[in-house]
Amino acid sequence: MTLRPDIDTTLVDQVESALDSLRPYLRADGGEVRLLDITPDMVVELELLGACGTCPMSMMTLRAGIEQAVKRSVPVISRVEAVNAMVP
Repeated sequence: MTLRPDIDTTLVDQVESALDSLRPYLRADGGEVRLLDITPDMVVELELLGACGTCPMSMMTLRAGIEQAVKRSVPVISRVEAVNAMVP
């Protein structure tokens, strides 16, 4: 993972830790996520991989699962976006 050099590494570690707590569930369904960026507006940008990248339920998983878990663990995060999410 290559993030912008100005991103706080503690923040990255916190987001990665939140994502790590979800990865076993995503992997069980053939999916995965990769952290791409944390914007200055505190938006986490993810890439949905594997089954997550093509699943029609990926937006629901993103909002109800991933975003809620990340925001609960890292309250400064305002939103989580998938750069490659399928739009119904």
